[in-house]
Amino acid sequence: MLRRTLLATTLSAALTLATVTVASAPAQARACKIDHFCDTTYYSDSAHTTAVGGKREDCDGTVQTWGRRTGYLTFTEVPC
Repeated sequence: MLRRTLLATTLSAALTLATVTVASAPAQARACKIDHFCDTTYYSDSAHTTAVGGKREDCDGTVQTWGRRTGYLTFTEVPC
């Protein structure tokens, strides 16, 4: 009985740690489709007042990034 309790406690702690780790990661924009131009802008807050980073994917596959990623973003995708 003690082993089951210890196992359940350990498993619960591991799941809690995994949840906290996933929740604190920056948001990821979805993948850019082939033959599309994609622009992702990351902002400092939910009001999107200050851009702090970005990622641009051109039609030829060139990727340019700047700044930092946050959980507040906009994503635009346009066919080439």
